[in-house]
Amino acid sequence: MPLTKPVRRRHIHTRAVQCLGFEREDGLWDIEARMTDTKTRDVDNEYRASGYVSAGEPFHDMWMRLTLDHRLTIHRVEASIDASPFPNCPGIADAFRQLEGTRIGPGWNRQVRDLLGGVKGCTHLNELLIPLATTAIQTLWPSDRDDLVEQASSVLLNSCHGWSQSGEVIRKHIPHLYIPDKEETVEGN
Repeated sequence: MPLTKPVRRRHIHTRAVQCLGFEREDGLWDIEARMTDTKTRDVDNEYRASGYVSAGEPFHDMWMRLTLDHRLTIHRVEASIDASPFPNCPGIADAFRQLEGTRIGPGWNRQVRDLLGGVKGCTHLNELLIPLATTAIQTLWPSDRDDLVEQASSVLLNSCHGWSQSGEVIRKHIPHLYIPDKEETVEGN
């Protein structure tokens, strides 16, 4: 069901995020994302050569690629900031290589905040990591490989209502991980 009709309004800003997942011929996976922010009007910016960012020109234009294995362990990180409001922003892109060796799964968002939160990272590149992680999971799973199913399950278990360990999906498809809800156990006795 779509959203309700809004009151009259004027379009001001567009943030576009695109994520792509690739299976590599060497057995690893590349997960890429690009984020752009554009305005519908010109915006003054003393750091741009023209003195402003034109309507439709990217205010932010950022890229990231995670190369990972089937266990969701990150082998390589590449980040690029092609457009930003300040000239020092692109200098933080290499900091994201600190994620190499980490594994997407429970506790990973906390690890990202510890390594790259605040002035140690970039707000927008940090934001890209969330859809990159979920795109990685979507890219690798579902699969005919049992080890991938088990890996995805360990990452997704209890991550949302649909993946509840006491829910019907787990009971039916991954019964060895199913734990009945306390209410269900009481009613069944």
